[in-house]
Amino acid sequence: MFQIGEIIKTTNLTKVYGQQKSVDHLNITVNQGEVYGFLGRNGAGKTTTIRMLLGLIKPTSGQIELFGENLFKNQKGILRRVGSIVEVPGFYENLTARENLLINAKIIGVHKKNAIEEALEIVDLHHETKKLVGKYSLGMKQRLGIARALLHYPELLILDEPTNGLDPIGIKEMRSLIQSLAKERNITIFVSSHILSEIEQLADHMGIIHEGKLMEEIAFENLRKRNRKYLEFQVSNDNKAAMLLESHFGISDYEVHDKGNIRVYSHLGNQGKLNKVFVENDIEVLKIKVSEDNLEDYFTKLVGGGAIG
Repeated sequence: MFQIGEIIKTTNLTKVYGQQKSVDHLNITVNQGEVYGFLGRNGAGKTTTIRMLLGLIKPTSGQIELFGENLFKNQKGILRRVGSIVEVPGFYENLTARENLLINAKIIGVHKKNAIEEALEIVDLHHETKKLVGKYSLGMKQRLGIARALLHYPELLILDEPTNGLDPIGIKEMRSLIQSLAKERNITIFVSSHILSEIEQLADHMGIIHEGKLMEEIAFENLRKRNRKYLEFQVSNDNKAAMLLESHFGISDYEVHDKGNIRVYSHLGNQGKLNKVFVENDIEVLKIKVSEDNLEDYFTKLVGGGAIG
């Protein structure tokens, strides 16, 4: 059932290519006005999902609702309310930004007098009136892609890896732009990325996809509440240290991370006692620190293996 404020809702969304399930019974919900981060490794199914949301490819099975309507029953009408960037936006490099947007405005039927100027101002390209797009940096081209997506005043913006290939300054500019579009213009934004730190700094809500399956959907506010503090010991013998934690202190809430690193989720404030027992049992303690779970820890626990990248 459609709930007021639900902008994107998928139900058992599936896409199969041959024997390969690129997207596997995906159920996601994106609410009005939020920045929703769609996080997953390269090849996890993010772009396939986005192409289905935009009607570029049809699902093998399942349903997509945008603004409470079945996408494939009113695709043309619904997509008038959506702007998007999929992959690197292409432009005529021998034309200016304004000339490029004028062509696009005619193609999509945008007739509002100030639409182009407003879009260029939003993305901070309104001063670049004479510069040819071929002279633009990648970050400027990405911002021009956002301007093009905003020409028809969309309520929903779908962005596929918008910071891909950008330098740190370009990433920061893109992040600020996306956040301002959500907060100041109440545009709902669905943004995919394989960069953990970007999603953590950008999104209000997050869905993690792995091998086509949704692993979890969670608000960052709830994720931060869930994160736990721990004692981290770097030791010369992690197997022996783990045995001592169990036999001497009765500790079962611990994890061995990498070789020689142990995280203890109980006995906070008692690192001195633990250290003393380690040393007395000929275990060299190279480092002790108090830390807290982060998004990378959370992601790794969900999907297994190494960090995303």
